[in-house]
Amino acid sequence: MIATILPGSSNFHAVGYNERKVSKGVARLVEMQNFGTLGAFDKPTPEELVQYLQEYTSRNNRIQKAQFHVAVSCKGHEMSETELLEFAHRYLSEMGYAEAGQPLLIYSHYDTDNTHLHIVTSRIAPDGRKIAHDHERRRSQEAIDRILGNDRKAKVQNDFESAQAYTFSSFAQFKAVLTSMGYEVYQKNDEVFIKHGGKVQKELPLTEIEALFKNGYRDRARCRQLRSILKKYRDVSANKEELQKELKSKFGIDIVFFGRKDAAYGYMLVDHANKTVINGARVLSMEALLDFATPEERFNRIEDYIDRLLTLNPKITQGEIYNKLRKQRAYIKKGIIYFDGQSRPLKSFMAEAIDRNNRIERVEQFKPMTEAERDMLCKIFKVNRPDLVSLSAERPQSHTEAVNKLHEIFDDQEATSSIRSRLFEEGFIIRQEQDATYAINFKQHIIIDLDTEGFNTELVERKPKSQKQPQFPKVISRHKKPLRNVGLRDVGGGSQSEKREWEVGHNGNYDEIDDGRSLKR
Repeated sequence: MIATILPGSSNFHAVGYNERKVSKGVARLVEMQNFGTLGAFDKPTPEELVQYLQEYTSRNNRIQKAQFHVAVSCKGHEMSETELLEFAHRYLSEMGYAEAGQPLLIYSHYDTDNTHLHIVTSRIAPDGRKIAHDHERRRSQEAIDRILGNDRKAKVQNDFESAQAYTFSSFAQFKAVLTSMGYEVYQKNDEVFIKHGGKVQKELPLTEIEALFKNGYRDRARCRQLRSILKKYRDVSANKEELQKELKSKFGIDIVFFGRKDAAYGYMLVDHANKTVINGARVLSMEALLDFATPEERFNRIEDYIDRLLTLNPKITQGEIYNKLRKQRAYIKKGIIYFDGQSRPLKSFMAEAIDRNNRIERVEQFKPMTEAERDMLCKIFKVNRPDLVSLSAERPQSHTEAVNKLHEIFDDQEATSSIRSRLFEEGFIIRQEQDATYAINFKQHIIIDLDTEGFNTELVERKPKSQKQPQFPKVISRHKKPLRNVGLRDVGGGSQSEKREWEVGHNGNYDEIDDGRSLKR
């Protein structure tokens, strides 16, 4: 459980931030308390909410940044929104923001992988005094511990004992292990201090740490492997923070930098899987590690990556490539690479191969078992490489059920409508190719060879169009001069609906539908 106290403000900008999230559909206002009559009849606007908070805060004009904005979140979805809301109220009570009359806005956000709430209120109590804020972040952590019943001293001791199981040969490496666990560690004189939640939780002599030193890590094969991993993910990361996140989530490796945040001078690799600490300089120099690519270089590397994917799997589809690229904040669509709000056309040969593979995937969704079925589908979906389409070894259950349904239709002697029309109602269209007749359902991805399945295909053959032209009553003009032929389709009499009926009859084949020849590329 984490409570992050966000920066204060004199204009309560947190209201606008949260309301914009609401307007985008990724958040909602779950609770509003002590705003007088505001919202009693209509939903208040962000401006009205801010105005009320500023007027409420004006009872103490000595406070410049009266906004109190805190985000409360749990790990993943281990707590429901209701449970987290209950926790938030207990937290506010512990922090002194739960007195009667205290205005309160609580928003629930849905744009991350963990359940979290944003709370906005004023640092002014209802009686006009300023709510205590000394050592606020430390008190916040202590409040969380009290609510959850955490024994922080015991946790620090357990983590310290876990750290002793790692292989480290210096105080800096020991510090890297505990830093990766979320602790702040520093040495003063001959004492070591372990700090967490803004408070020193453990103090011990340096000699006790030095007694834990072991010989340095010497596995050269592992170092070579780590070097490859670092280079690969450096090339698809925008900065060192993103690189840290990728290695932590994918490999359980923490990169711990030393120095200022904007001027690190060295780093350690904490390999949690092997419980080892490696001096980063032995794996990859600091300069090489932080050699992040320009946008143009990133596009080139993404394109090279796609090329490698196509080499490894010549039938890889756009969807499969998308899943591999999304963690790099990139994706492709219709032959275009998109990355970080920018785009660039993919090389034509790769774009054409991916488009072909997408079409092959659509063909294979029908699970054709014969070359004739495959060739028919390739013709429909404009696949110019039928040899790349895999034939299915067996029919799916949906195919068997569809064949049984078609037998019922063909065998129904009492049906008043044509079999072709009834097949259309079931989602099937008829395609004839040389001596074969197929029933195809594009929605359910089913192709049935009617001849092979023993159907009487004469029942679905098209009737020849009648050559007889419709007769229309002669139009008698009231004008002395004959009317010119103006090229109208319909010069007959009758109502508009009658003309429409004639047009349908003229076109004929009312049951002919899109059979795939006009499918969009």
